[in-house]
Amino acid sequence: MGNQDGKGFCRERWRWKRKPMGFVHHQASPTHTGIRTVGVDDVCKFSVDSDLCISIVTWNMNGQVSFEDLVEVVGNNREFDLFVVGLQEAPGKQVAKLLKTVLARTHVLIGKATMQSLQLYMFGPKDAESFIKELKVDKQSIGGCGWVIGRKKGAVAIRINYKGIRMVFISCHLSAHARNVEERNCQCRHISHSLFSKYWNPYARPSHVTVWLGDLNYRLQGIDTHPARNLIQKDLHEKLLSKDQLLREAGRGQIFNGYCEGTLTFKPTYKYNIGSSNYDTSYKVRVPSWTDRILFKIEDADKIEATLNCYESMDEIYGSDHKPVKAHLCLRLRPDH
Repeated sequence: MGNQDGKGFCRERWRWKRKPMGFVHHQASPTHTGIRTVGVDDVCKFSVDSDLCISIVTWNMNGQVSFEDLVEVVGNNREFDLFVVGLQEAPGKQVAKLLKTVLARTHVLIGKATMQSLQLYMFGPKDAESFIKELKVDKQSIGGCGWVIGRKKGAVAIRINYKGIRMVFISCHLSAHARNVEERNCQCRHISHSLFSKYWNPYARPSHVTVWLGDLNYRLQGIDTHPARNLIQKDLHEKLLSKDQLLREAGRGQIFNGYCEGTLTFKPTYKYNIGSSNYDTSYKVRVPSWTDRILFKIEDADKIEATLNCYESMDEIYGSDHKPVKAHLCLRLRPDH
């Protein structure tokens, strides 16, 4: 594929003797399955049928934040063990303070990984420290800051062993524009090979679960903006799924082989006029796209069971040109593990 971004960071010359993290793959496996779409079980039996429930949010904030928006993002229902939020284009350090305030009644900050505007926070119950066996963080830049200084592209990550469940959370912001699909593929591979490589241990047990979230920036391809908007207006946006670059590239075995994603029943999350739920009316009239995603992979289904209880966008939040996306994932260790 050659040098994809003109900066020389990704030439596909992987000569890794160590085993990569296994998130994505350079070449299509003969048995590649792409991204498996899973249904949503609307009922979460918190602390009854699950060992661990996780509320996960990704949001490109477009450099803006309000306390009221964060209250809405977290929500009133605190029936989760961990709250994990990945932010892109976050405005400085005040977001962490505001999140701590919002969650103070029930949860405390137990981990964070930040790289300028790329921020990942993990909150747990007030006794969370007694359940943590390992917590490491890492980050990986992919070069370039977009058109605004300080708006970083790349990924930040947290690796944690919590209640005996080994997990990796990766929050990323990949290159923009529909034409850069191969560049995004390359960036995914670069990130997955690089994260936590300095901690690599050939005898370490792999994670049970990997969660990848963020503004992946994959777009709709092969459809113009007005036909796409007409389908969305008629609540027929499922007809756009065949145009989604992320699903296409995964289907070709280029990225996210073996990952799962909830059904995309919500409208594309980008690009909106700020302050409204109207799609872009600038001179660019961008094609709406599901740029903001949450994917997860269970490394060994014989050891752990996962149930997705929510996968939705938060259309009532108007502070950015992206809508936040939320997932609720419940995990259970199978007997004898």
